[in-house]
Amino acid sequence: MDRPRVGTWQRVLDPVDRVTEVIFGLLMAMTFIGSLSVATAGREEARTMLIAALGCNLAWGLADAVIYLLRTWTEHTRSRTLLARLRDGADPREGQGLIADALPPRLADAAGSEVLEMLRHRLLATADAPIPARLGLEDVKGALGTFLLVVLATFPLVIPFLLIDQTGPAIRVSNLVALGMLFISGWILAHYSGGKPWVGGGALVIVGTALLFAIIALGG
Repeated sequence: MDRPRVGTWQRVLDPVDRVTEVIFGLLMAMTFIGSLSVATAGREEARTMLIAALGCNLAWGLADAVIYLLRTWTEHTRSRTLLARLRDGADPREGQGLIADALPPRLADAAGSEVLEMLRHRLLATADAPIPARLGLEDVKGALGTFLLVVLATFPLVIPFLLIDQTGPAIRVSNLVALGMLFISGWILAHYSGGKPWVGGGALVIVGTALLFAIIALGG
């Protein structure tokens, strides 16, 4: 069942989905920067690596935007199918089952037959309201927002190389920026989930750093 139609940017900036995408973009950029040698890297090598990191995040952002559109189209189609089955003569018990299948399991169990029946009646009352079969402008805006989130995660890591002439200090400052962004991402996720933000931020820094070394070690 389709989620309520809230503002597009609110959907794009959903803490779990979008922060994890930013984290992925960060890790990819950190992988390229981490492969630079502080002792031997020159300005030209650093520039090549940064262009590669940006290109990689552009490619991932594009793929992620396409996946966002595919998921949104699937949600539209699923909602249309649910309403069509309710409208085309599904008996109350069958209709309640269809709605329960569309809900998260814990919510479906907590709802009970009375709440499910109320939802069935409300859905039937609004069944004539059209659900778009095609992707609309708001969906495209959502995909664009997803793309920008992934790509823009690269730029804070690039700024030190634009401001600092020496490659070694630029790498160290870039890594500090990346760790700070990982901490903020962990803070947001912990706050959203009701956990302790400081613990979440610190844990993501540790996990992200360990994952970065693993990616580099595996040739990523």
